[in-house]
Amino acid sequence: MPTPITRKGYDALKAELDRLRKVERPKVIEAIAEARAHGDLSENAEYDAAKERQGFIESRLSELETKLADARIVETAGRTTETVVFGATVLVVEQESQSRKQYTLVGQDEADMKFNKISVQSPVGRALIGKRVGDFVEVKTPVKMVEYEVVEIKFEEC
Repeated sequence: MPTPITRKGYDALKAELDRLRKVERPKVIEAIAEARAHGDLSENAEYDAAKERQGFIESRLSELETKLADARIVETAGRTTETVVFGATVLVVEQESQSRKQYTLVGQDEADMKFNKISVQSPVGRALIGKRVGDFVEVKTPVKMVEYEVVEIKFEEC
């Protein structure tokens, strides 16, 4: 089943894949060759570190290739809808504190709380999907039940 992703998220994964292939992989191959040139590999920490790094890079390359192959880009710029859907930026008011929060609903690989991007699979994301302005949602957190009111739904480039 295709995994939804924004254009920006897809481009970021593609850029990481290209960087790993074109920069990191050649660097680690060179580091392994250099460590081998130092002789005895059984007690060569540089060789062990380079091989470990190579394993990480190859694993990440495989993971990124799979994610990109399964990705379905969802264009969000200029979109309009009356309900919360993937890619929407949602302004909510937390009812107890009356604090305003803004979340953009994105795919799991794009979620980043520093930028208020949450996964559609997160508890808040799942609760918001399908809601309209004026709707209330309850989200169970580890500490308590939190109630939000949906105040605005918009689409920005994400």
